[in-house]
Amino acid sequence: MIAPKIITEKQITELVADLCIKACCDLPSDVVAALALAHESETNPAAKNILSQLLENQQMAREFTRPCCQDTGMTVVFIDMGNAVLIDGDLTAAVNAGVARAYTDGYLRKSVLGAISRINTGDNTPAIIHLSTHVGDDLQITVAPKGFGSENMSRIAMLKPSQGIDAALDFVVETVKIAGANPCPPVVVGVGIGGNFEECALLAKKQLLRTIGSENPREDLRRYEKELLSRINALGIGPMGLGGDTTALAVHVGEMHTHLAGFPVAVNMQCHACRHAFGIVRNEE
Repeated sequence: MIAPKIITEKQITELVADLCIKACCDLPSDVVAALALAHESETNPAAKNILSQLLENQQMAREFTRPCCQDTGMTVVFIDMGNAVLIDGDLTAAVNAGVARAYTDGYLRKSVLGAISRINTGDNTPAIIHLSTHVGDDLQITVAPKGFGSENMSRIAMLKPSQGIDAALDFVVETVKIAGANPCPPVVVGVGIGGNFEECALLAKKQLLRTIGSENPREDLRRYEKELLSRINALGIGPMGLGGDTTALAVHVGEMHTHLAGFPVAVNMQCHACRHAFGIVRNEE
């Protein structure tokens, strides 16, 4: 049995604050590499110029620690807690304190408000928190700010089982086509198949955390990803919706079990600024 490890609110708050700023100002290397590859292969001169500007924008954001996008998003926090971890305090409060600190001290745009009242909370809280567990003595945190240009273009469909996988793939392509320029392409497309209404959407969002260029371990899902990427790029929407070869940088598909009467499919759209940052809290004593 692993000896219990105590992790404090302060440790969590400090890491979350750091990750919020890092995620907003420093795109993951795989995303930058995907943009660079798209720039290299793009045949449309205007699209090539746009991709060049996106790369320059990210370089400056990293260099000056400034947000790479004016929409610094609603903060989504994935926490994977070790079974030997004891939290000294309130985990939710600690996360929200970290978000509030980052968005205030880091001068990030605060976009969170009451859905009906439209009154801004003033510090970008509350965060959206997803908690899972693993065997271990650490707390693994991924912060993924999600802008709503892309989030607003996301969709879920409760398809009939009789419609089959072809209908699911058509729904994904249709979603990207309807979205057009709104999610600031080139996009990353997260696809969830199965589960129920809420788990399907969460599965789709989790696909956005996968490394761009990573190979899906399942042969059938790899095949669907390649087909979808080809079909989506054939739409010709292009960078920022102004035409070109690159409408999507990647399509990531996840699948889980579902009810015999259902066939849910969710598409979570992500702009070219596929922001996320990862860190670990560990009590070394």
